[in-house]
This record gives sequence, C-alpha cells and structure tokens, in this order.
Amino acid sequence: MSDSSRAQDFWAPVIRHETREDGSILVWQEEELGPYPRCMTEKFMHWAEVAPDRSWMVERGGPDGAWQHMTYGEAARQIRAIGSALLQMGLSAERPLLILSGNSVRHAIMALAAQHVGVPSAALAPAYALAKGDLAKLIDVAAQLTPGMIYAEDATPFGRAIHEVFDASVPVVSVTGQLKDREVLRFDDLAATEPSAEMEAAFAALGPDTVAKFLFTSGTTGSPKAVIQTQRMLCSNQVMINDSYRFLNHEPPVVCDWAPWNHTAAGNKVFNLIIYNGGTLYLDDGKPTPKDIGKTIRNLRDVSPTWYFNVPLGYQMLLDAMERDADLRKTFFKRVKMLMYAGAGMSQPVWNRITRIADQEVEGGVVLATGFGSTETGPFSLMCCEKQETAGNLGVPSRGITLKLAPQGDKYEARVKGPNITPGYWRNEKLSAEAFDEEGFYCFGDAFRFVEPGNPAAGFYFDGRLAENFKLASGTWVAVGALRAQLTNDLKGLASDVVVAGEGHTELGALVVPDWDALAAMVDEDVSDEALLNHPKVRRVAADLLDAHAARATGSASRVTRMMFLEVPLSFEKGEVTDKGSINQRAVLRHRADLVENLWSEDPRVISLHMERT
Repeated sequence: MSDSSRAQDFWAPVIRHETREDGSILVWQEEELGPYPRCMTEKFMHWAEVAPDRSWMVERGGPDGAWQHMTYGEAARQIRAIGSALLQMGLSAERPLLILSGNSVRHAIMALAAQHVGVPSAALAPAYALAKGDLAKLIDVAAQLTPGMIYAEDATPFGRAIHEVFDASVPVVSVTGQLKDREVLRFDDLAATEPSAEMEAAFAALGPDTVAKFLFTSGTTGSPKAVIQTQRMLCSNQVMINDSYRFLNHEPPVVCDWAPWNHTAAGNKVFNLIIYNGGTLYLDDGKPTPKDIGKTIRNLRDVSPTWYFNVPLGYQMLLDAMERDADLRKTFFKRVKMLMYAGAGMSQPVWNRITRIADQEVEGGVVLATGFGSTETGPFSLMCCEKQETAGNLGVPSRGITLKLAPQGDKYEARVKGPNITPGYWRNEKLSAEAFDEEGFYCFGDAFRFVEPGNPAAGFYFDGRLAENFKLASGTWVAVGALRAQLTNDLKGLASDVVVAGEGHTELGALVVPDWDALAAMVDEDVSDEALLNHPKVRRVAADLLDAHAARATGSASRVTRMMFLEVPLSFEKGEVTDKGSINQRAVLRHRADLVENLWSEDPRVISLHMERT
C-alpha cells in the first residue's frame, strides 16, 4: 500500500435545475465554462515551445520492440512541414485526409498536420478497409467525404481496398509498402517539406468553427455517418475535462492507451487530453482480447499511468493478471489518480474486484468512474468524480452544458446543449436537423433516471437506449439497458455482457457473452470451447444464478427465464461489436436470429429456470 494518502483533486459542482410545465427538467452547473483556445494545435505549439524535449507520444518499434519517443519539438516541426505539403497538394475540407491504418505516432502527426492548416481528417477503423468480403462501408465513406489523400502506415495490406474504392488520382502516403499501378508517397518526404508562408496563414485563419476532423459513427444500424468535429468542440471539451479532473492542472498526465482513434473516447478525449496538458501518451499495442491482452500487461509493467481508461472487458482481463501479480499491481497503481471506464456498463463483480485492489494498493483508494457522451458531443458531457459504492453513476453535466430530461412515456430522454455539440453531419442536412429538438438540444436517444429521485446533484443512471426497448406479448415494455446490466451482475462474473431477447414472446431470454477465463477456472480442465460451455458444472452454476436472478425480479419485464452462451465471438464486420468493445444489441439479434428463436426451443444448449441439474 502507498505510504501516504493519494491526492484526488476533482470538481465540486454546484448543480441547479428547473422543472418546466411540460414536465421536462433542465440541469446545469452554476459556474460558467472558462475560455478555451481557438484551436488544438495552438496548445501543441505552446508545449513545443516551452518543453520541446518532453516526450509527447511513445510507441513500440524496432527489432527489439523498444519504446521510441517522439518529442513535442520534433513533432511540431513535422506538423508544420507536412501541413505545408498538404496545402501544396490541394487538400481542403472538400478534399480531406482519410486515414485507414490504426494508432501510431505518424498517424497522429498526419492528422495534426492536416488540422493545423484547416484540412479535416477522418480516421477509420482499419477493418473497414481490411474486410475480406464487400467493402460497402468504405465505399459509402468515400462517397460522403471525397478524400483528397489517403494515409496508410503500411500500404500493402490496404492495396485491395484502395484499388477497388478510390480513384487513381487520389494520392496515397505511407511509411512502408507498395501498391500496384499507383505511386505511393513517403511520409518522410512530406516531413522534409520546407514550411511555407501559406501554412502559417492557414494556421492563423483557424477559428472555433473550423472543421477539425470527421468521426464516423459505427454504422451498425445503417450507413456510417460523418459527424463534424469543430475546433470549438475539441477545445471546449478539454476545458470541461480539466475542470472535472483538476489534478491535470498540476502535473502533465502520463497515459497508456490502446483504444482506437477512430472512436471519440480515444480519438478526441484521450488524444487531446495529452496535447492540452502537455502530457505523454504511450501507445498500447495490446487490446482486451485473449490474443492481445498480454501486450497490454507487458506495457503496464513499464508504464505507471497517472490517468487510465479502459472498457469493462479490458479491466476484467487486467484484473485476472493483477490478482496474480503483485509487481504489476505495484507499477500500475504507483501514481494513478483516476480510473475511468466507458463503452459498456460495468458489472458489479468487476467493479468490486477493481476497488478491492485499488484500496489495497493506495491509501484511500482510487476514484473509479464513468460518464456519458457521444461522438456528437465531443464526447465529454456528464461525469461522476465522487467515489461510489456501485457501478453506473453517470454523474452530472459538465460546466457549459445544459442537460434536458424530456419525458418519453414513463422515461426521460437525455438531451444536451453546449459548445461541445456538433453542428451536424457532413453533407447531410436532413439527418442533422433530425438530431436536434426544437430548442436546439442534441437528442441522445437514451433514457436517464435519477440516482436519487428528484435530486439531480446525485447524478443519473443509464436507463436504456429508447430504440432498443421492446414489448413482450403481454404489451409490457422491457427496459433493455437496465436489464442487461442487472443480468450481467447476477451472473457473478460468468458473463462479459448479455443481449436481451423476447420481443413478442411471453418471457425473456438472453444470449450471453461468456467470460472464458472464469468458466475455465470453474472447470479446471483442458476442454474445447464447446465442451466448456456444455460442461455440467458450468451449466449447473449458471442455472442456479439464473434462478436467483429470476427470484429477485419484480415482473416479467425484468425476469430472464432462459439463456444461451455464445460460442462464436461477436463480429465487428457484422456490426455486432464496435472497435471499442461495446455490443450493439440490435445487430446481434438480427444476425443471430436463429439462436434467438432457439432460446424458446428444446435446444440442449439453452439454460432455463429450474432446469434439471446434472
């Protein structure tokens, strides 16, 4: 345990609220948001001037996989040089930069170079271009953006997609690799460009409403949508974050993060948190998968973060290692001020495991928290920074944001207004108009409920995505979000997540994403995945937990009576899971309709209430 109490410097918001005659409720902070920069690279150039030799971004590289450091000073030089080259090649908002490959130092420099001269960039999940089947999503993205340049760190794997989707006139920039019948420009050549007066003029012309980048929604329910990200959004969001996590104002943050930059959590919040505060970002080449979690663990043996972010599944996998490895725990908790999770609801068993270890390693523990936002909100909107006993409190609106709770039947839809909100979707006026209500509030499409009835200062719980809810045959509405969290908790660590089914049926069922390590530990013998899921001990324990869940339920809409473990992993290509690890309920139900129907059959894989124990 730490030999002294860990300083935890967070906000103490004063919350105001108003209930209107129509039943809607407005919630906001009394103190106003402070000033914010005109653009994010203004902050980058500040740190390049005052701390040029400080490491900005660090990644594994070379034959031995050693950490390679990029300083603020050298990165600033390359940003100005490449920005000059992009302008010379005619890039603009109408011909932006499209980035196909994943996180890397050079990816970051390309994106910031474009942003520095008013050219938006759009980073895509690499799977869009590496899919073995059709490239429909990539074709749709290309049509929406009409890119003027493509960046792929290694051009070769992306050859098929580039050849089939993009006109030969669109230049490709890479570090390595070749393409057939197409010239490939080299990153190092662009970085050797002489900084131009045109570049300096373009940087000086940037303002809060300049489009900085595009972020695409996952496209799990249709075509990906290009969400406009302005400089105002990015910069005001960072002031909100610093007001919330006040320790960032005292010490440059050190972060080790794997999450993809094509998603707002990492691509905006984490990426810009480092730049705004002059911190250092270690690029974690691992992921929360059985194949790659070992890389994350290796990196966290080297790096002691001051702020840490992960999805619940990632924490779950880290805990499996930390509970066995005292040295890993010691390094990880050496100076961390805060643990944040997002992307999915965290089960109470995982929450309890994290807080138990944190309390053992740090006197007074560490704040474990989540918040709420979306690609359209930058994403930072609501945050909870007070220590909690249970998972799920989304917190209160940040400074500068007004939260509206709009009655929708017996629920409240969450809507927000503030400087961090997108002006809309690129080249789609109809969709942009539909995203806002008559007062200009952005509509999440998600429901909130009070942590303490009538007291918004205590925060809010997620109460389901309104479009995911459905009716049983009885006409009773099922609040899917809350039920998914409850069942995951009730399965006591056997499940990473669940998908609730039962529309038109009299009872509810669930497809369960197994925690393979927990099931394997229960059986303690080497068997195939199929044999593990059908092992008598697994089925007996799961059935007992399902019985206990049903006994605590208050009615048919909160009682799952049958479930089935999923043997085949969820698919990104089919939209069942996003690249950050969250599950799309509707996509899973659509693509696994046969399994859903089997929940109400004699399928031997189904575990049901009061089933005969073997």
